Amino acid sequence: MFDSLCDLAALVYDKDQDPDRILRDFAADLNHRGYRAVGLVQLGHHCVDDNLSAMLVHTGEQLHLFQDLGSCSTGCRLDVGQLLDAGQQIANAIDQGADLLIVNRFGRQEREGKGLSYLVERALSADIPVVIAVPSRRFADWIRFAAGMSVKLHCDRESLDAWWDAVSARNGSVIAQNHQTVCEVLK
Repeated sequence: MFDSLCDLAALVYDKDQDPDRILRDFAADLNHRGYRAVGLVQLGHHCVDDNLSAMLVHTGEQLHLFQDLGSCSTGCRLDVGQLLDAGQQIANAIDQGADLLIVNRFGRQEREGKGLSYLVERALSADIPVVIAVPSRRFADWIRFAAGMSVKLHCDRESLDAWWDAVSARNGSVIAQNHQTVCEVLK
């Protein structure tokens, strides 16, 4: 599924860290600088917030991700249908051209090959770098999923920026080598 030329990064976080804020700010900065970051970033912590929502970073649209199962419910409250709808919107955005895919979490759904996991493969197949928030307790699962082909980033903006600078510089030089100017085409 992945090869050594793929640009895949895991922003690995502990319970006391906020990967959502880091990814949200990062996406906003990239989009402001003219890049096209697409994907989904969580806007709350599901363990304390019954109103968990997420934001599509390429449109700013907020989506409610929990379904109300009642006060005595112990089952998974993730609205998988809403997550898959968001995934379809992200897939369409990838098809329209993207510089980076951001995936909000490597959670239970993704660990099982469900959820938004297919977007990782789709983006990498199109040579679009991917960054995903991975809880430290699931990092071993992530490495299995990624077949070891992943960069492990600290959960801070400096690590994320350094990774992106290296990825975008390398990808930019490949594009520049293969790109012909109008003058070259007309010669």
